[in-house]
Amino acid sequence: MTRTITSTELRRLFQRFFVEKGHARLPSASLVPANDPTVLFTTAGMHPLVPYLLGEPHPAGTRLVNVQKCVRTGDIDAIGDDTHLTFFEMLGNWSLGDYFRDDAIAWSFELLTGSQWLGLPLDRLAVTCFAGDDEVPRDSASAERWTALGVPAERIAFLGRDDNWWGPAGQTGPCGPDTEMFYWVGDAPAPRAFEPRDPRWVEIWNDVFMGYTKTASGDIEPLPRANVDTGMGLERTLVALGGLRSVYEVDTVAPLYGELERAATTSTKSSERDLRVLTDHARATMFMLADGVVPSTKDRGSIARRLLRRCFLAARRLGMPRDWHVPAVGTLATVFDGVYPELGRHADTIRRVIDDERERFDRAVGQGTKLVRTIAKLDGKIAFDLFQTHGIPFELTLELAEEQGTTIDREDFNTELERHRALSRTTSSGAFSGGLADHSDAIIRYHTLTHLLHAALREVLGDHVIQRGSNITHDRLRFDFSHDRALSTDELDRVQAIVNGWLARDLVVKRATMPQDEARALGAIGAFGDKYGDTVSVYTIVDRETGDVVSREFCGGPHVQQIRSDLAGQFRIAREHGIAAGIRRIRAVLELR
Repeated sequence: MTRTITSTELRRLFQRFFVEKGHARLPSASLVPANDPTVLFTTAGMHPLVPYLLGEPHPAGTRLVNVQKCVRTGDIDAIGDDTHLTFFEMLGNWSLGDYFRDDAIAWSFELLTGSQWLGLPLDRLAVTCFAGDDEVPRDSASAERWTALGVPAERIAFLGRDDNWWGPAGQTGPCGPDTEMFYWVGDAPAPRAFEPRDPRWVEIWNDVFMGYTKTASGDIEPLPRANVDTGMGLERTLVALGGLRSVYEVDTVAPLYGELERAATTSTKSSERDLRVLTDHARATMFMLADGVVPSTKDRGSIARRLLRRCFLAARRLGMPRDWHVPAVGTLATVFDGVYPELGRHADTIRRVIDDERERFDRAVGQGTKLVRTIAKLDGKIAFDLFQTHGIPFELTLELAEEQGTTIDREDFNTELERHRALSRTTSSGAFSGGLADHSDAIIRYHTLTHLLHAALREVLGDHVIQRGSNITHDRLRFDFSHDRALSTDELDRVQAIVNGWLARDLVVKRATMPQDEARALGAIGAFGDKYGDTVSVYTIVDRETGDVVSREFCGGPHVQQIRSDLAGQFRIAREHGIAAGIRRIRAVLELR
């Protein structure tokens, strides 16, 4: 038994259900996390809410619901199978110290089985719960709640931390055991006993009981206020409910897949996988570019570049025209029109960036091919060096090796790749401290300081300056902003002097919750491209004596309260440079007294 339901219907139904339960509806946050260097992309719906899960009051209240766009790249080698996607949508609801396990499970059960909601038959449902370990006890309470609602004991399985523990999104932050819901997609009736490893049982939802936080030392400690975080993967749920074969048949993916399939002129045994990889990676990178990610050799830019180069390689094998991406951008914008309008707004920029990256890839392929032909015997280490130095995908090096009548062991390549990643994690462990989950004094100081820098840049350069991203660690801030040229020495000196002048004044930081329209009428500004709910938090930095407003921004997360005492020190700009057309970057430090 399956139920035909569209992505639009599932988004609306999920959010309507929880709005009726007293939840405030939130817009999707950007794929680029705000002020969090510990992760490259927004990987789950809870990620933008980390400050609120840790205790910061949310302007919309203690019950929240939304549909969040997400990117995960840890399973990139699995892309092409029936279930994995790099870009996906996550439906979620949250309790910020409000309700907990009993209500969360009861509402999940009601939404899944209620006749006016999804109406799924109970005999096709099963659940898992956390088995417990040395740090956190067995979650018997969840199992008892499911049993009370009618789920048979033989349909409840207890699994360990690898399966039934969620978080944190970065290196530190809120986490906890979860209970996961599975739906039987087999043709035969579901077996009486639940076997979670049977692929015909498909996970469609999980409820996370965030009663803990992971500290920088790696310890798991109880949170003073327990929260609930749930997540339902839109695409996987549509596959299960609709009896589909794969995520490439879902109505948010199928139109792009079909268009690319029609444009292909070459058919081989690997064509279906190539089409799937091309479809997935094109969707992911187009969403990244729409949120301001710039392909580069570092951080999230390197992920965008890697995905695009895999696209170009797949398109080449499929015999696609060079401009395959031009209509593809329009198709994706049409599919998500009204849901994520940023795709349509930035369509021309997305096409231009992909054009530029294709030219870079063509040059790299030419250089790499010449180099490969000078090497007597290719191996995994050389393949990795070509990937690391020239950006040549492993698959292309493998093709070139076959032309030479040899092969390359993928495991050797993966070994080199993992060795490099391990080294990167070790050398960057200091740089990637801090973030949304870090409420240390240093992070809070630098977070507040970005507001002053933003205001000073607008005073010197003009109101066209808008934040395009930030990255904060214990040692410095990094601030990206819109501006079309390098700053002169005089302009940099003036920005620095203005900020230092403010640091010496009796400024205070005030938080207020108000309707978004009222905040905008007061002149509040926010990060470029960010969406805000109907009710927002606004942080105003104001002179206590004169009442002059220095800065007023939409924001979440902790801030200092007294500028002169809490930010006692000298602000210094260490570097200013361009990172993309119309986007500049400043690195700065606060030298404490």
